[in-house]
Amino acid sequence: MFGGTALLIAGCLSRALADKTSASKLRELEQKAHGRLGAYVLDPVRGTAFGWRENEHFTHASSFKMSLAAMLLAKADAGQIDLDEILHWTKDDMLPVSPLTKANLDKGLSVRDLGRATLVTSDNTAANVLMRRFGGPSQLTAFWRSIGDTVSRLDRYEPDLNDTPPGTDLDTTTPAAMAATTAAFVHGNVLSAGSRAMLRAWMTDVKTGRDRIRSSFPVDWVSGDKTGTGIGKTKHTYVDLAFGGPAGRGPLIVTAYFEPIRPAKPMDKNAVAVLAAVGHIVAESLSRS
Repeated sequence: MFGGTALLIAGCLSRALADKTSASKLRELEQKAHGRLGAYVLDPVRGTAFGWRENEHFTHASSFKMSLAAMLLAKADAGQIDLDEILHWTKDDMLPVSPLTKANLDKGLSVRDLGRATLVTSDNTAANVLMRRFGGPSQLTAFWRSIGDTVSRLDRYEPDLNDTPPGTDLDTTTPAAMAATTAAFVHGNVLSAGSRAMLRAWMTDVKTGRDRIRSSFPVDWVSGDKTGTGIGKTKHTYVDLAFGGPAGRGPLIVTAYFEPIRPAKPMDKNAVAVLAAVGHIVAESLSRS
Protein backbone atom coordinates (compact mmCIF):
# COMPACT_ATOMS: atom_id res chain seq x y z
CA MET A 1 0.00 0.00 0.00
CA PHE A 2 2.75 2.43 1.02
CA GLY A 3 4.75 1.65 -2.11
CA GLY A 4 1.75 2.31 -4.33
CA THR A 5 1.02 5.59 -2.56
CA ALA A 6 4.65 6.66 -2.90
CA LEU A 7 4.59 5.93 -6.61
CA LEU A 8 1.36 7.92 -6.97
CA ILE A 9 2.84 10.90 -5.12
CA ALA A 10 6.02 10.69 -7.18
CA GLY A 11 3.97 10.63 -10.37
CA CYS A 12 1.99 13.69 -9.31
CA LEU A 13 5.15 15.59 -8.42
CA SER A 14 6.72 14.63 -11.74
CA ARG A 15 3.71 15.91 -13.66
CA ALA A 16 3.64 19.13 -11.62
CA LEU A 17 7.32 19.76 -12.37
CA ALA A 18 6.76 19.04 -16.07
CA ASP A 19 3.88 21.50 -16.21
CA LYS A 20 5.97 24.13 -14.41
CA THR A 21 8.73 23.61 -16.95
CA SER A 22 6.28 24.01 -19.84
CA ALA A 23 4.88 27.23 -18.34
CA SER A 24 8.42 28.57 -18.05
CA LYS A 25 8.98 27.78 -21.71
CA LEU A 26 5.89 29.83 -22.62
CA ARG A 27 7.33 32.76 -20.64
CA GLU A 28 10.68 32.38 -22.39
CA LEU A 29 8.95 32.24 -25.76
CA GLU A 30 7.20 35.54 -25.05
CA GLN A 31 10.49 37.17 -24.11
CA LYS A 32 12.13 36.06 -27.36
CA ALA A 33 9.11 36.95 -29.49
CA HIS A 34 8.86 40.61 -28.42
CA GLY A 35 5.16 40.83 -27.76
CA ARG A 36 2.43 39.74 -25.36
CA LEU A 37 1.68 36.02 -25.34
CA GLY A 38 -1.23 34.39 -23.58
CA ALA A 39 -1.65 30.61 -23.66
CA TYR A 40 -3.32 27.82 -21.73
CA VAL A 41 -3.12 24.05 -22.10
CA LEU A 42 -5.57 21.57 -20.60
CA ASP A 43 -4.89 17.84 -20.45
CA PRO A 44 -8.16 16.04 -19.63
CA VAL A 45 -6.45 12.66 -19.33
CA ARG A 46 -3.99 13.72 -16.63
CA GLY A 47 -6.27 16.40 -15.20
CA THR A 48 -3.50 18.99 -15.39
CA ALA A 49 -2.99 22.39 -16.97
CA PHE A 50 -0.35 25.04 -17.49
CA GLY A 51 -0.28 28.49 -19.01
CA TRP A 52 1.15 31.96 -19.25
CA ARG A 53 -0.91 35.15 -18.90
CA GLU A 54 -3.88 32.80 -18.98
CA ASN A 55 -6.18 35.19 -17.13
CA GLU A 56 -5.41 38.30 -19.17
CA HIS A 57 -7.85 39.55 -21.80
CA PHE A 58 -7.22 39.17 -25.53
CA THR A 59 -9.31 39.99 -28.60
CA HIS A 60 -11.16 37.01 -30.12
CA ALA A 61 -10.76 38.09 -33.75
CA SER A 62 -12.24 35.30 -35.89
CA SER A 63 -11.72 32.63 -33.24
CA PHE A 64 -15.22 33.42 -31.91
CA LYS A 65 -16.56 31.52 -34.93
CA MET A 66 -15.84 28.19 -33.25
CA SER A 67 -18.24 29.11 -30.46
CA LEU A 68 -20.76 30.48 -32.97
CA ALA A 69 -20.80 27.14 -34.77
CA ALA A 70 -21.11 25.29 -31.47
CA MET A 71 -24.02 27.51 -30.44
CA LEU A 72 -25.88 26.64 -33.64
CA LEU A 73 -25.32 22.92 -33.10
CA ALA A 74 -26.46 23.19 -29.46
CA LYS A 75 -29.62 25.04 -30.49
CA ALA A 76 -30.30 22.38 -33.13
CA ASP A 77 -29.81 19.66 -30.51
CA ALA A 78 -32.42 21.41 -28.37
CA GLY A 79 -34.85 21.65 -31.30
CA GLN A 80 -34.68 25.46 -31.29
CA ILE A 81 -33.38 25.93 -34.83
CA ASP A 82 -33.36 24.05 -38.13
CA LEU A 83 -29.90 23.52 -39.58
CA ASP A 84 -31.49 23.02 -43.01
CA GLU A 85 -33.04 26.50 -43.05
CA ILE A 86 -31.80 28.45 -46.08
CA LEU A 87 -30.51 31.95 -45.36
CA HIS A 88 -29.92 34.72 -47.90
CA TRP A 89 -27.82 37.88 -48.01
CA THR A 90 -27.19 40.71 -50.43
CA LYS A 91 -24.19 42.15 -52.21
CA ASP A 92 -24.14 44.93 -49.62
CA ASP A 93 -23.62 42.34 -46.87
CA MET A 94 -20.45 40.95 -48.43
CA LEU A 95 -17.16 41.31 -46.56
CA PRO A 96 -13.58 40.37 -47.47
CA VAL A 97 -12.56 36.76 -46.76
CA SER A 98 -15.97 35.32 -47.62
CA PRO A 99 -15.29 32.62 -50.21
CA LEU A 100 -18.38 30.46 -49.75
CA THR A 101 -20.93 33.24 -49.34
CA LYS A 102 -19.47 35.02 -52.38
CA ALA A 103 -19.86 31.86 -54.47
CA ASN A 104 -23.47 31.38 -53.31
CA LEU A 105 -24.74 34.96 -53.29
CA ASP A 106 -27.63 34.19 -55.64
CA LYS A 107 -29.00 31.03 -54.05
CA GLY A 108 -28.14 31.27 -50.35
CA LEU A 109 -26.97 28.48 -48.06
CA SER A 110 -28.27 26.36 -45.19
CA VAL A 111 -27.50 27.23 -41.59
CA ARG A 112 -25.39 24.07 -41.45
CA ASP A 113 -23.29 25.06 -44.47
CA LEU A 114 -22.86 28.61 -43.19
CA GLY A 115 -21.78 27.28 -39.80
CA ARG A 116 -19.18 25.05 -41.42
CA ALA A 117 -17.98 27.96 -43.56
CA THR A 118 -17.36 30.12 -40.50
CA LEU A 119 -14.95 27.48 -39.22
CA VAL A 120 -13.31 25.92 -42.26
CA THR A 121 -12.75 29.07 -44.33
CA SER A 122 -13.40 31.71 -41.62
CA ASP A 123 -16.07 33.21 -43.88
CA ASN A 124 -16.81 36.65 -42.43
CA THR A 125 -20.10 37.23 -44.23
CA ALA A 126 -21.36 33.83 -43.07
CA ALA A 127 -20.65 34.77 -39.46
CA ASN A 128 -22.57 38.04 -39.73
CA VAL A 129 -25.50 36.43 -41.53
CA LEU A 130 -25.78 33.78 -38.81
CA MET A 131 -25.50 36.26 -35.96
CA ARG A 132 -28.15 38.54 -37.46
CA ARG A 133 -30.49 35.59 -37.90
CA PHE A 134 -30.01 34.23 -34.38
CA GLY A 135 -29.95 37.24 -32.09
CA GLY A 136 -26.66 39.04 -32.64
CA PRO A 137 -23.43 39.08 -30.62
CA SER A 138 -25.30 39.23 -27.31
CA GLN A 139 -26.77 35.79 -27.97
CA LEU A 140 -23.30 34.30 -28.27
CA THR A 141 -22.35 35.94 -24.98
CA ALA A 142 -25.52 34.47 -23.43
CA PHE A 143 -24.55 31.05 -24.79
CA TRP A 144 -21.14 31.30 -23.15
CA ARG A 145 -22.78 32.20 -19.85
CA SER A 146 -25.15 29.24 -20.14
CA ILE A 147 -22.23 26.80 -20.30
CA GLY A 148 -20.34 28.39 -17.40
CA ASP A 149 -18.03 30.79 -19.25
CA THR A 150 -18.36 34.02 -17.26
CA VAL A 151 -15.52 35.81 -19.05
CA SER A 152 -15.89 35.60 -22.82
CA ARG A 153 -17.99 38.27 -24.51
CA LEU A 154 -18.91 39.36 -28.02
CA ASP A 155 -20.20 42.86 -28.57
CA ARG A 156 -19.94 43.68 -32.28
CA TYR A 157 -20.09 42.19 -35.76
CA GLU A 158 -17.34 41.58 -38.30
CA PRO A 159 -15.11 43.44 -38.99
CA ASP A 160 -15.37 45.83 -36.01
CA LEU A 161 -14.90 43.06 -33.44
CA ASN A 162 -11.27 42.60 -34.52
CA ASP A 163 -10.15 45.82 -32.80
CA THR A 164 -10.79 46.12 -29.06
CA PRO A 165 -10.78 49.83 -28.06
CA PRO A 166 -8.13 50.69 -25.44
CA GLY A 167 -9.45 50.59 -21.90
CA THR A 168 -12.30 48.19 -22.72
CA ASP A 169 -12.87 44.42 -22.78
CA LEU A 170 -15.11 44.51 -25.84
CA ASP A 171 -15.02 41.29 -27.88
CA THR A 172 -12.47 39.57 -25.62
CA THR A 173 -11.81 36.42 -23.65
CA THR A 174 -8.92 34.94 -21.67
CA PRO A 175 -6.83 31.90 -22.64
CA ALA A 176 -8.03 30.00 -19.56
CA ALA A 177 -11.71 30.79 -20.12
CA MET A 178 -11.61 29.84 -23.79
CA ALA A 179 -9.67 26.66 -23.08
CA ALA A 180 -12.42 25.56 -20.67
CA THR A 181 -15.06 26.48 -23.25
CA THR A 182 -13.26 24.62 -26.03
CA ALA A 183 -12.94 21.58 -23.75
CA ALA A 184 -16.68 21.75 -23.09
CA PHE A 185 -17.32 21.52 -26.83
CA VAL A 186 -14.71 18.86 -27.62
CA HIS A 187 -15.01 16.69 -24.49
CA GLY A 188 -18.10 17.76 -22.57
CA ASN A 189 -21.85 17.34 -22.86
CA VAL A 190 -22.69 20.80 -24.20
CA LEU A 191 -23.28 19.12 -27.56
CA SER A 192 -24.83 15.78 -28.44
CA ALA A 193 -22.42 13.07 -29.57
CA GLY A 194 -23.33 13.69 -33.20
CA SER A 195 -22.95 17.47 -32.96
CA ARG A 196 -19.69 17.11 -31.05
CA ALA A 197 -18.34 14.87 -33.81
CA MET A 198 -19.50 17.36 -36.44
CA LEU A 199 -17.78 20.30 -34.73
CA ARG A 200 -14.56 18.33 -34.36
CA ALA A 201 -14.72 17.34 -38.02
CA TRP A 202 -15.18 20.97 -39.05
CA MET A 203 -12.23 22.01 -36.88
CA THR A 204 -10.13 19.25 -38.41
CA ASP A 205 -10.94 20.61 -41.88
CA VAL A 206 -9.92 24.19 -41.00
CA LYS A 207 -7.66 25.60 -43.73
CA THR A 208 -6.36 28.70 -41.94
CA GLY A 209 -4.45 27.06 -39.08
CA ARG A 210 -2.04 24.73 -40.85
CA ASP A 211 0.91 27.01 -39.99
CA ARG A 212 -0.09 27.72 -36.38
CA ILE A 213 -0.38 25.39 -33.36
CA ARG A 214 -1.18 22.25 -35.34
CA SER A 215 1.90 22.61 -37.53
CA SER A 216 4.07 21.52 -34.58
CA PHE A 217 1.96 18.53 -33.57
CA PRO A 218 3.21 15.05 -34.54
CA VAL A 219 1.80 13.97 -37.91
CA ASP A 220 -0.05 11.02 -36.38
CA TRP A 221 -2.01 13.20 -33.94
CA VAL A 222 -5.73 13.77 -34.41
CA SER A 223 -6.20 17.54 -34.30
CA GLY A 224 -8.33 20.53 -35.22
CA ASP A 225 -8.40 24.25 -34.61
CA LYS A 226 -9.92 27.68 -35.23
CA THR A 227 -7.77 30.69 -35.93
CA GLY A 228 -8.22 34.42 -35.60
CA THR A 229 -6.24 37.37 -36.94
CA GLY A 230 -7.26 40.78 -35.66
CA ILE A 231 -5.68 43.70 -37.51
CA GLY A 232 -6.52 46.70 -35.32
CA LYS A 233 -5.51 50.33 -35.44
CA THR A 234 -2.99 50.07 -32.62
CA LYS A 235 -2.38 46.34 -32.22
CA HIS A 236 -2.61 43.06 -34.09
CA THR A 237 -3.78 39.84 -32.43
CA TYR A 238 -2.96 36.34 -33.70
CA VAL A 239 -5.09 33.54 -32.23
CA ASP A 240 -5.40 29.80 -32.42
CA LEU A 241 -7.74 27.48 -30.50
CA ALA A 242 -6.77 23.85 -30.98
CA PHE A 243 -7.27 20.30 -29.83
CA GLY A 244 -4.83 17.50 -30.51
CA GLY A 245 -3.40 14.22 -29.33
CA PRO A 246 -2.60 10.65 -30.33
CA ALA A 247 -5.47 8.57 -31.68
CA GLY A 248 -7.34 6.86 -28.85
CA ARG A 249 -6.28 9.43 -26.26
CA GLY A 250 -8.40 12.36 -25.13
CA PRO A 251 -6.91 15.36 -26.95
CA LEU A 252 -5.17 18.25 -25.27
CA ILE A 253 -6.88 21.64 -25.47
CA VAL A 254 -4.65 24.58 -26.41
CA THR A 255 -5.51 28.26 -26.66
CA ALA A 256 -2.90 30.83 -27.71
CA TYR A 257 -3.01 34.59 -28.33
CA PHE A 258 -0.09 36.75 -29.43
CA GLU A 259 0.20 40.52 -29.89
CA PRO A 260 3.52 41.56 -31.49
CA ILE A 261 5.05 44.81 -30.25
CA ARG A 262 5.65 45.94 -33.83
CA PRO A 263 2.64 44.95 -35.99
CA ALA A 264 3.32 44.01 -39.60
CA LYS A 265 0.91 43.79 -42.53
CA PRO A 266 -0.73 41.95 -44.14
CA MET A 267 0.30 38.89 -42.11
CA ASP A 268 3.19 38.76 -39.64
CA LYS A 269 4.97 35.47 -40.29
CA ASN A 270 6.96 35.85 -37.07
CA ALA A 271 3.74 36.21 -35.06
CA VAL A 272 2.31 33.11 -36.71
CA ALA A 273 5.55 31.28 -35.88
CA VAL A 274 5.05 32.11 -32.19
CA LEU A 275 1.77 30.17 -32.23
CA ALA A 276 3.53 27.27 -33.94
CA ALA A 277 6.15 27.38 -31.19
CA VAL A 278 3.36 27.06 -28.60
CA GLY A 279 2.32 23.88 -30.39
CA HIS A 280 5.87 22.56 -30.10
CA ILE A 281 5.92 23.22 -26.35
CA VAL A 282 2.60 21.40 -26.01
CA ALA A 283 3.74 18.35 -27.97
CA GLU A 284 6.94 18.25 -25.96
CA SER A 285 4.99 18.42 -22.69
CA LEU A 286 3.01 15.31 -23.63
CA SER A 287 6.14 13.40 -24.64
CA ARG A 288 7.52 13.97 -21.13
CA SER A 289 4.40 12.67 -19.38
